[in-house]
Amino acid sequence: MLTRKQHELICFINDRLAETGVSPSFEEMKEALDLKSKSGVHRLISALEERQFIRRLPNRARALEVLRMPDRPDTTRKTKAPPSAAPGNVRILPPPANDVIEIPLHGRIAAGVPIEAFEDHSMLAVPAALLGGGEHYALEVSGDSMVDAGILDGDYALIRRTDVARDGEIVVALIEESEATLKYFRREGAMIRLDPANRSYDPQRYDPRQVRVQGKLAGLLRRYD
Repeated sequence: MLTRKQHELICFINDRLAETGVSPSFEEMKEALDLKSKSGVHRLISALEERQFIRRLPNRARALEVLRMPDRPDTTRKTKAPPSAAPGNVRILPPPANDVIEIPLHGRIAAGVPIEAFEDHSMLAVPAALLGGGEHYALEVSGDSMVDAGILDGDYALIRRTDVARDGEIVVALIEESEATLKYFRREGAMIRLDPANRSYDPQRYDPRQVRVQGKLAGLLRRYD
């Protein structure tokens, strides 16, 4: 049997993985369980790992996999477990949807003013649940002009490659083949307008020949540590 805190923690981890595909941080686990320090979280995780309820995925920050879940207690009636039930009062779950894949990380992109685009890239590990179909890459956001859209300085914008966009979509726009920016894409008469999501910044207007869509926003990855 698990202790109450162990049961609370594995349920919290499992629910967060099901919701976002990303393991909660130790700080989030500490707050969720009302613990005084992260050392308590480490002890609980180690205990769950020793009992083979969870495992840590190597070389991946904040990556936990739930191997099995304890049965939630039934307070209304008690029934004898069927012969096929797993021993130890547990049920085996299907593999969680928390696979991690690597996509190219193309440097920093301005969310305020254009900067030089597509530097030499490294790779970024991303939960597969955050991506849909198609080819993707990531850009680190620099600036605050998209804060009202929930895109903050230091976030990783996950971009699906495409060269077309509809009005109102957030795109990576390559300007005059040298600079890129992350903005709302809109058509304004014969012009292309790139709108920020911050009243402190003005829209940018370009001749369509000056702008080439390089992809549109598919998701965001934010690190808290």
